[in-house]
Amino acid sequence: MLRRVLSLASGRIAAGILTFIVLLAVLGPLLAPHDPLEGGVDVLAAPSGSHWLGTDYLGRDVLSRLLDGSRVSVLGSVQVALVALVAGVIPGILSVYLGTVFEWFTLRLADTLIALPFLVFAVAVTALLGNGIPQAMLTVGILISPLFYRVSRAATLSVARSPYVEAAIISGASIGWVVRRHVWVKVLPPIAVALANTAGVGFVVVSSLTFLGIGVQPPAPTWGGVLAADLGYLSFRPWAPLVPTALIMATVWACNLLADAIRDVSGEAGRALLNSRAVRRRHVHS
Repeated sequence: MLRRVLSLASGRIAAGILTFIVLLAVLGPLLAPHDPLEGGVDVLAAPSGSHWLGTDYLGRDVLSRLLDGSRVSVLGSVQVALVALVAGVIPGILSVYLGTVFEWFTLRLADTLIALPFLVFAVAVTALLGNGIPQAMLTVGILISPLFYRVSRAATLSVARSPYVEAAIISGASIGWVVRRHVWVKVLPPIAVALANTAGVGFVVVSSLTFLGIGVQPPAPTWGGVLAADLGYLSFRPWAPLVPTALIMATVWACNLLADAIRDVSGEAGRALLNSRAVRRRHVHS
């Protein structure tokens, strides 16, 4: 699947942007030219050779804070996606095979979670369990998991009713073997699309919570926190919110673009698209 995604221009663009963001998360704190927590007397300074993006209201280097805060933002979105993946896919697949009681219970639970506003609920959980990104992201991941539940359940139902799966079960194959051998291959493409979309949603949630000062202990830097600090001093630095906003928008856009690319190359429609492009390339070269 990866090769087919990278064969599309949109897939390559998304992969390039996300690779850059991941490198920022890994290497950003090491590349920061200044201590992101250390203030100075030169407050709200314009960009210069020593401070490429200027300083904030406490004299802290903005570039260093963005580089250091990238790790929290990226790890938070990854945590949301992984929690939602595990909490949604496993019950979604098993609901097809474990009987009507388990199916009814998981469907009602999914309906309940969908009805809850996850951003407000995440704020409430952080108030109860402590102000930290892991607690908030765990809550958001669980509340988003019905998306994975419904996607995996629908894909599993389409496979479970196929003749070859029914023949395998009649012949004595275990549920685990059927899931590994037949179901997972069909479920993986829609789950990959949902995972890419959820990573973008997680990034928006992390940025929103940190913008409000929830999930991190000041003065720890985050992209949402830097954006919130910049908005308070627009009269002095009107251009300051552009960089953190661009980083957040580019990351979310790349996640959605990757989801579109995965959807385009999945299934029969994806194979038809790739075959038609291959035919056009052969005509051009001939």
